[in-house]
Amino acid sequence: KSFLNHTAYLSCYFPNSQKTDVKDLRVFWQKGDVEVVHEVYYGQEKHDNLSPKYINRTKMDMDKWTLQLLNAGIVDEGQYTCIIQHRDKGSPKVIHTSECLLHVIANYSQPEIAWLDTGELKSNEYLNLSCSSSGGYPEPKQMTWLISHENITYGLIRRMDVSQDAVTKLYNVTSKLNITVPTNTLTNISCLLHLGEQLGILVSVPLGI
Repeated sequence: KSFLNHTAYLSCYFPNSQKTDVKDLRVFWQKGDVEVVHEVYYGQEKHDNLSPKYINRTKMDMDKWTLQLLNAGIVDEGQYTCIIQHRDKGSPKVIHTSECLLHVIANYSQPEIAWLDTGELKSNEYLNLSCSSSGGYPEPKQMTWLISHENITYGLIRRMDVSQDAVTKLYNVTSKLNITVPTNTLTNISCLLHLGEQLGILVSVPLGI
């Protein structure tokens, strides 16, 4: 995993148990079946075969056998293959391949609750709220609302509207809530954005009514 616009680290997982000299190895990375991302040709960096979008964006750490992909973008997501060939009696022989799956993450903004009504709140009338969060990736799982009054807290799931920017590929999400205005008791309403198991949950500032 890599954060958007940060450096992604992709490992070859090459033990080099034979302690082979890099001058006898050809190391290249490719994305999918066609795009060459990086090539070290018998100890020298080689740029002739690189896909244009990776030029000046990669560095190979030959001690750790790890490729650094600079300024990772959403379009860089996908499967990468590291292939190592050994110069054996003149004809190169593949001695190691490994695959790496890159996921790119962009942080969502803190969810924010907004009033959709103007005017004074009256008991037993309906209250319309929206909760929004923007600029994140990948697409979140869902948005839930938490309503707390006195000693009771309950959750509500409402439809989450999702839009994706055509250029940046980042997502914006919004959910709307329509509930009756509580009477004579302080009520706190929060909105939670669920980003999946490893990324956790973002919580809005509670709205007190």
